[in-house]
Amino acid sequence: MVNEKSCGALVFRRMGGRLDFLVLRHRLGGHWSFPKGHVESGETEAQTALREVLEETGLRISLTPDFRRQVSYSPCPGVHKDVVYFLGYAEDSRTTRQEEEISEIRWVSAAKCDEYLTYDNDRQLLSSARDFLRDKGYR
Repeated sequence: MVNEKSCGALVFRRMGGRLDFLVLRHRLGGHWSFPKGHVESGETEAQTALREVLEETGLRISLTPDFRRQVSYSPCPGVHKDVVYFLGYAEDSRTTRQEEEISEIRWVSAAKCDEYLTYDNDRQLLSSARDFLRDKGYR
């Protein structure tokens, strides 16, 4: 069994009174998800998440304290993958797509974001992030 580890972030912004999340459509597979990528040697989980968000979207984000969620799955036979997600706030909304990996980037309202996400794991992560932000006073 091969074990892989990636880290990423659910990136959010405030637009007026609305809460939006950033979703990406990946070239390989065409699925909609959140920014993430493999941990490089010597990186912490948080460093990986910040680097991957910057590489895939051009955004510099601030990670929200106390939000860390892990998803585990098997992307193909013989491979076990753990993905650690953080929650990150984007001051700037202007994105720059990593063309080799990402075909589309969208800011989507928290209320409609479920409709974009391809996988149930991502919808569960989004639900957890929305609950967390609501409990912290974000609406």
